[in-house]
Amino acid sequence: MNKQDIINRLNSFPYSKSEYWVITGSAMVLYGIREKTHDIDMGCTTVLADQLEKDGYVPSITESGNRKFVIGEDIEIFENWKYGSVEIIDGVPVLSLAGLVEMKQSLGREKDYRDISLIKEFMEKPNK
Repeated sequence: MNKQDIINRLNSFPYSKSEYWVITGSAMVLYGIREKTHDIDMGCTTVLADQLEKDGYVPSITESGNRKFVIGEDIEIFENWKYGSVEIIDGVPVLSLAGLVEMKQSLGREKDYRDISLIKEFMEKPNK
């Protein structure tokens, strides 16, 4: 999925943008750090998690004890998974660059360290 694919998919997502934020690789695409990602990962409030469950989505429970929802083939939503602040990019709520770095540091996988390097490089560019 490229940036426009993500925006189009979220514009048809029937829940309030004040209750979720885009994270990880899909956030990197929205910032222009990466060209594509395979899915959209999002964090959400407990209010949205409760609504998703009420609407029939069956959650799994993460290691941290929060709910995770899979919506269709291309969206995963994690309850209360948020670091830092949220910014709006092209009308879409997205975790801040600093929040992305913190999130990826907490995950600590090899691919996350590569992403941290890309994010920091992007943050250092003038006129990003």
